[in-house]
Amino acid sequence: MPTLKRIVKEASGQDISRCQACLDCDVSCPEDIDIPIGSMVQMVMFDDEEVLSCRTLWSDCVLNKARLACSRGIDIHAVMLVLRQEAHQRDLV
Repeated sequence: MPTLKRIVKEASGQDISRCQACLDCDVSCPEDIDIPIGSMVQMVMFDDEEVLSCRTLWSDCVLNKARLACSRGIDIHAVMLVLRQEAHQRDLV
């Protein structure tokens, strides 16, 4: 099975290895976030499947604010959509 990083790259074109863990991507949806966005991206890089069921991934508030959240140009919105799709394919939701 391909890694989450590879799945994201192939499905969205987003290279999350550009993430520098700067945490500039944090958005203000405190009630919807159990894992900060930056940590969520790092989890994908390390193929931590827990990311597929975290509350942050499924928050529409976070999703809507994520498109321009990364100062390095990673479209986190696109990454989140791919991860949501992957969770559905794995029957995790």
